Parts: sequence; C-alpha cells; structure tokens
Amino acid sequence: MTASKKLGIWMDHSFAHLMEFTSKHFEIETIESKFSIKENKKKLANNENLMLEKEKKQLYDYYKKIGETIKNYKRVILFGPTDAKVELFDLLSEDERFLKIKFEIKNTDKMTVSQQHNFVKEYFSEA
Repeated sequence: MTASKKLGIWMDHSFAHLMEFTSKHFEIETIESKFSIKENKKKLANNENLMLEKEKKQLYDYYKKIGETIKNYKRVILFGPTDAKVELFDLLSEDERFLKIKFEIKNTDKMTVSQQHNFVKEYFSEA
C-alpha cells in the first residue's frame, strides 16, 4: 500500500482488512493472525500458562504487523466486532511513532468486504 493519509481497518483477533481510502478504487491488504481460539481451547487444558503466553505472543506479532502499515497514515479508523481494535490501539498508543496519527474506534458487527468498503468510504467522506 502506498503512503496515503487515511486508512480503515476492520479487524478481529483472526484477521484484519486494511483499506486505504482514496478517490480511486480501494486497495485491500489482509493480515492474518496465527491466534486460533479453537486450537487454544483444546490445548488450554494441557498447560494454561504456556498457552496464555503463546496467545499473547501471537497477538502481539499480529498487532505489530498491522502497526507497521499504520505508521504511514495520518488518520485511521479501527472497526469491528471484537476488542481486538482496542487492544491494538492500546499497544500503539505506547509507541511514540503513532502519537501524531488520529485514531478513532467504532464497534461494528461482522461485515462483508463490500460493507467494509462502504463503511470506510462513508466515514472519511463525512469527516
């Protein structure tokens, strides 16, 4: 993705759709997490502490990868059905590279890619 000013990110703990807002077409980048709730529930019974540490590491790596893209933008809307967007924001707000970026967080339901595009388009058109 090119360094534009506005980025919309629909995300949950499994994957993130990063959509650059432009006057042309949307470019979408998908970043997948290695975190798997089903896998973790199975293994949780075996060793809870080990699984919690592995889960934290997987989510940290996922959020860090998203952050590498976000640092090129001026405004970012984080939206989706889970707390992943808040967890990402909390992590990024501790990093001075992200202090000049204007973030907004919105709770939404699960959405199709088309609905995500429309959400980002409407959000940045109004702002």
